[in-house]
Amino acid sequence: MSKSGNSERVDRGFVGVPTFLRSELCLTLDQIDADVAVIGVPTDEGSPFMAGSRFGPRALREHSLRFAAKKGIYDIDADTHYLSYEMENGLIVDVGDVDVLPTNVEKTFENITRDVASILGKAAMPLVLGGDHSITYPIVRAFDKYGPLNILQFDAHMDYATVAQGLSYTNGHAFRHIRALPFVQTIYQVGIRSMRTTEETVRESRGDGNHVISMASFRSMGREAFIERLPADTRFYVSIDVDALDMSLVPGCVSAEPNGFLHAELRDTLAAVAKRVDVVGFDFVEVNPQLDVGTGVTSYLGVQIIVGFLGHIFEQPRRIGKRKV
Repeated sequence: MSKSGNSERVDRGFVGVPTFLRSELCLTLDQIDADVAVIGVPTDEGSPFMAGSRFGPRALREHSLRFAAKKGIYDIDADTHYLSYEMENGLIVDVGDVDVLPTNVEKTFENITRDVASILGKAAMPLVLGGDHSITYPIVRAFDKYGPLNILQFDAHMDYATVAQGLSYTNGHAFRHIRALPFVQTIYQVGIRSMRTTEETVRESRGDGNHVISMASFRSMGREAFIERLPADTRFYVSIDVDALDMSLVPGCVSAEPNGFLHAELRDTLAAVAKRVDVVGFDFVEVNPQLDVGTGVTSYLGVQIIVGFLGHIFEQPRRIGKRKV
């Protein structure tokens, strides 16, 4: 949008540079001066079934333009604004995308780790837009200098495949690699329900010290009981696969499964997570805009989840000291 003499901008979802929530663009990582750095990882080489999630970061950014975020996000049910301070004071920046090298997965992964490490080095929290779920491994790898870390994975699938037939970096392998990182204490895998899940994989994951919680088990125990399982005030990285949501809600997802989280279930669970633990970063992955319908409902729902979670993270007292006031 071109500038005029007016100080007020008329924000519309179809104009302007599509940074996430219209945040400031910062393309030099060593100049980050913010509490949150949004970064895209537009790759889907880890998706062996169907391509398209490489366009997820762009779609999520474009749909985020529909929010008048400079004054924060108003929650009518809670009668409160989220992210008002952060947006008005430039504490959320968009740093663009990782440099993806098609067909060179190892180098792309190196670039992901390098860029996330740069964000962490500037004391900012990475908010990562995928991309397929293979990217979570090189993201988490960047936390190696920051002490023990727990992982919370919302997903229909375990993504805990063994290396076989020459395949090691698909979206089905990420959490097997993550568990092997020496600073990762445990993984909570929540919402698992796919009939493609094998008994052997569940047994191996639990044998490695992880917590595998099916969708039925989550509902049986209830959200409060699940939250109490998370060690309070410890450091967590959270990975959200869009297929954690029920397939009726996410047409723009290759691997959607029935009987998943409803929007309110996931939204309220993430709010409780933000209150219980110290979220040091999170990603949202596997949106495939090429499969989406109409107005891009999957991307729009994804933004709702991301913004709500981010808002609740920054409502917590543990975050106050990080604000640059």
